[in-house]
Amino acid sequence: MRSTNYYRIMPGPKSIYFEECYKDNFIGTDFDIHIDLSNKFPDNWRDFNKEFIPIWLENNPDKESKVSAGLACGMLWTVSYGMKQSDVVLCPDGSGNYIAGAVVGDYTFKPDSVLPHRRPVKWYSNVIVKSSMSKALQNSISSMGTVSNITKYAAELGELISGNTPPSIVATDESIEDPSTFALEKHLEDFLVQNWGQTELGRDYDIFKENGELIGQQYPSDTGPIDILAINKDKKSLLVIELKRGRASDGVVGQIQRYMGYVKEELAEDGQEVYGAIIALEDDLRIQRALSVTKNISFYTYRVEFSLKEIRKYN
Repeated sequence: MRSTNYYRIMPGPKSIYFEECYKDNFIGTDFDIHIDLSNKFPDNWRDFNKEFIPIWLENNPDKESKVSAGLACGMLWTVSYGMKQSDVVLCPDGSGNYIAGAVVGDYTFKPDSVLPHRRPVKWYSNVIVKSSMSKALQNSISSMGTVSNITKYAAELGELISGNTPPSIVATDESIEDPSTFALEKHLEDFLVQNWGQTELGRDYDIFKENGELIGQQYPSDTGPIDILAINKDKKSLLVIELKRGRASDGVVGQIQRYMGYVKEELAEDGQEVYGAIIALEDDLRIQRALSVTKNISFYTYRVEFSLKEIRKYN
């Protein structure tokens, strides 16, 4: 039996079309593809991208990046076809909370309407308060982009949808041994993004943006989301960054190689090199051994510092 997948979906920029989606029981997208896509969805979204990326680029002549085009077309495929009936969507309601619903039908096209590429949804009645979520889930649903696959939080989401309060610390990464370490280090990605310009990597690379919006954080690929995707300031190379918030295993080398392969085959322009960087809490002999026979992958460790600032001393 097929398991249920969970997606966080933004109904328009800053969720501006949530009321329409909720009232008319649908979720939808636009992405500047203004044709009926019925019977045009291959089972593999990569095949869909190959056909529709040129169309998207033609409709967006000011945006020449295959990264932007790939993201838009991939998300359009996911909402319109990749999500299956009984999958669950989680949408921000515009007030800081979330409403969930189950997909109950196939794709329809509503021309001359907001979010014309639609799927019917049966919304659940209860409101999910963001503060009731684990910090890990809060960070995940706050990622940029219209669509984010949050299936790894299925157990927690099931509890929230049913009105129960799940445990406050949830570890979903098999390479992390201590859930408390996971909770402490979960902000690494956001911290790195916010302070990118002050890092060693930030000297040579920029995280992908489109119209000021960050699209290179949690960039989707066919083997999972890439933590950070960046481009060299001279546009000659792309950088795939994989973050491990706790102790990483040597399996991360194969993981980042899969992401690099996707970027090389699907996103890199002619002549662009693809590099990788692993960032973890501790050095690891197994990773060092694996990297000794690989190319184009760097390894960094990070340090978390904690200090006290005295405001008032007792008499």
